[in-house]
Amino acid sequence: MLSNRKIALAVLLPLATLVVGVAAAEKPVTVVVGNLRLAFNGGLTPKALPRTRPVPVTFSGSGLITTTDGSHPPALEEFILETDRNAFLDISGVPTCRAARLQAQDSAHARAACHRSIIGTGTGKVEIAFPEQAPIRATSPLTIFNGGERGGVATLYVHIYVSVPAPAAVVTTVRISRIHHGRYGLRSVAVVPRIAGGSGSATFFSFTINRSLDVDGKRLSVLRARCPDGHLQAHGAVRFSNSVRAAADVLRRCVGRP
Repeated sequence: MLSNRKIALAVLLPLATLVVGVAAAEKPVTVVVGNLRLAFNGGLTPKALPRTRPVPVTFSGSGLITTTDGSHPPALEEFILETDRNAFLDISGVPTCRAARLQAQDSAHARAACHRSIIGTGTGKVEIAFPEQAPIRATSPLTIFNGGERGGVATLYVHIYVSVPAPAAVVTTVRISRIHHGRYGLRSVAVVPRIAGGSGSATFFSFTINRSLDVDGKRLSVLRARCPDGHLQAHGAVRFSNSVRAAADVLRRCVGRP
């Protein structure tokens, strides 16, 4: 089991840049790699947190993938994220969902099938480009489900549903394991499945995690954080279908209080 059955905040989706960039405060980070433009924003609320005791927080994040020349962007294939040891996701009291219950389901049916396993919701957008055709754009609800924990590895499922050109669920599996790497306490690895046979690319996401639940008569949040030294940070690395690899650091300020 992971220490204290707490999983460090590992659903922060990554940034991308060929050099390390640092974002202070909740301002979007925008970088350009060749003709690929990426922007990310996200943070925790409240900003004032105890220095030693984790308390409930809400996380909101968003990302945008475009190109400088208006061409179809490459597909995001993998992201790896190391997260601050002072932010935690505790899913020990949340019911689990199996990936098989989400496959081939639209968003409404997926949420109905595993409604008690939902820890976050938002919106996802994809662009599908077939040869000699205008790009097709689709928007879907985005849902993050708790997949449980086994052998010290936790699992989350990120579900969207693409209705065009052919209906299909896209379920990204995120594997989360504990590490001891300086500032970072957890490593998350997600492999994004092919969309529309490889012709589809993720172009936008936004989500909020603020799930709470009753445990032994107490209302608890699945997200908690503390602020021992005035900031929280993460390191992300991404890989695209055109072999571009990139990495970035993200820093978010917080205010420590007794």
